[in-house]
Amino acid sequence: MADSSFDIVSKVDQQEVANAVNQAAKEISTRYDFRNVGARVELNGESISMAANSEERCKAVLDVLQTKLVKRGVSLKHLDYTHDGEPYASGKEYRLEAALKSGISSENAKKISKIIREEAPKTVKSQIQGDELRVTSKSRDDLQAVQQLLKGKDLDVALQFTNYR
Repeated sequence: MADSSFDIVSKVDQQEVANAVNQAAKEISTRYDFRNVGARVELNGESISMAANSEERCKAVLDVLQTKLVKRGVSLKHLDYTHDGEPYASGKEYRLEAALKSGISSENAKKISKIIREEAPKTVKSQIQGDELRVTSKSRDDLQAVQQLLKGKDLDVALQFTNYR
């Protein structure tokens, strides 16, 4: 019998991010507590920028955005904040930038591979292939055990399991 396998990837669904940003922008434009504070949220390619005239309002914009992202099924682990997630003053307003992370860094791939090597059944093998991992085994049950193992771990990257065969 041939080996079964699946890929571990970390990809951002750009359409869902765009939808979440648009929903957040719409809510910000209609909410009473955001009137006359210059609050806005924008998607600029691979980054999201938020702005308001006070630090608290900027954090509230972030909260609205995070809520919309979670509702659309986008993990908050895909966001990489500048200035440690704290709004910074830029002229008369406060800004906050968040870049979208996709792909598994080599450092995180090594961590995941080590977890699989140490805690998964011994028949399971993993290979790092660029910004993703391929996991193979003779037993599909072992592969499902690896998926459950990784879902239970608190990793600093959002994982999806694809190409299951």
